[in-house]
Amino acid sequence: MGNKRRLERLQRRLQQIVGHDFVFSCPEDTIPYSFDATYAEGRPEIVVLPGTAAEVAAVLAAAYEEEVPLTPRGAGTGLSGGALAVGGVLLVLTRMHRILELNKQSLYAVVEPGVVTAELQRAAARKRLFYPPDPSSAEVCTIGGNIAENAGGAHGFKYGVTRDYLLGLEFALPSGELITTGGYTVKNVTGYDLSRLLCGSEGTLGVITKAVLRLIPAPEARRTILAVFAAFEAAAEAVSRIIDAGVVPAAFEIMDRAAVRCVERYLRLGLPANTAAFIVAETDGYEDTAARLAREVAALCRKAGAQEVRVAQTSAEAEAFWRARRSVSAALARLKPFKVGEDIAVPLGRMPELVNRLQAIREQENIDMVVFGHAADGNLHPNIIANPRDGEEMKRVRRAMVRIFDAALELGGTLSGEHGIGTLKAPYLHRALSPAAADLMQRIKAVFDPKGLLNPGKIWADRDET
Repeated sequence: MGNKRRLERLQRRLQQIVGHDFVFSCPEDTIPYSFDATYAEGRPEIVVLPGTAAEVAAVLAAAYEEEVPLTPRGAGTGLSGGALAVGGVLLVLTRMHRILELNKQSLYAVVEPGVVTAELQRAAARKRLFYPPDPSSAEVCTIGGNIAENAGGAHGFKYGVTRDYLLGLEFALPSGELITTGGYTVKNVTGYDLSRLLCGSEGTLGVITKAVLRLIPAPEARRTILAVFAAFEAAAEAVSRIIDAGVVPAAFEIMDRAAVRCVERYLRLGLPANTAAFIVAETDGYEDTAARLAREVAALCRKAGAQEVRVAQTSAEAEAFWRARRSVSAALARLKPFKVGEDIAVPLGRMPELVNRLQAIREQENIDMVVFGHAADGNLHPNIIANPRDGEEMKRVRRAMVRIFDAALELGGTLSGEHGIGTLKAPYLHRALSPAAADLMQRIKAVFDPKGLLNPGKIWADRDET
């Protein structure tokens, strides 16, 4: 009864802060906020949508005073369970969607956390500028979530990830105090780099209310290449050949046979589905540079054993190539009711070994697994689809997950390249961190959040002893 009274009291306080229209607790209103892009779910007891940084700070302060857990959320496109509530308050930041400044002369943008990534990219493009981080969900996901996860995307190899474009932040501590860190310059070594500490912290240290992001001049031209291979190993080998040759593609994506067939069934784009793997690559720069690099990538793919290589002749053809890659996750969701999407990354030179390990795991565990990802930076997304009612199949899925994690770590890689740990990988984090490193991270968490109420259950969890 005491907890119920506390929640009712907190709800009244939140209504005073943001208005009655932006606070709700009825199940029919909270259920839509109980899911992300994974199979997991978490029901909040109160959903609140602030409209300003001051409101965010006041909401945090009220929840902290009442000792009610609070989970920040953007568009809900996350792939690790990081924005799922554990009861308590869900703080949804989508109302804060303004691009406050886009400065062409000084090459930066100032944005609120609810700005959709693709909208920022289009706004920058109108001024012949470029914001490179481009997760597959760019048309939906928000900048605040990108920063919280340190999101990457197809252009990560050449251009880097979100952290590389983060100049400054305004964020609210769990206590409600607003902090400003960083600034408007690329070079800044004034004290500890709190901006980059927040980047990738998955909403466990503070809630982002404003970001200053670096922009760069847009390339004059782009070329898109599709290469078809008879073996997935040959496609992985093509990656090494291209990098060894000193060619730096703007993007280099890989999909295995299962991914190709899945997307073709979903979109019917006329893709060559009777192949073992294909690569979608992009080159950019001045017109002649982009064209020359595209020819080099095509030639190197042929030397690696490509059966067919196409260079897109129109923007529509290029978009068809990219649509195939961006649609894999959505296509998979239609095949079986349960999907586990992993996000491992290894040093680029270990990619062929990783591919072999993944194929062995798929065969030995007899699972339905699709592999795709960012080939040029060693970040692959093995996705397992299954029937959750089949107990034996789910046992094999769990074994496969652990084997995938261990394979990545044994090859010098990581559990997560860009999706974050969230709740889904938290039980396995001990496999990647030393006890001393984990202890230091948890002490940092305690400095920011002494009560442990901000996004609880994320990153840290009980160990999985599988």
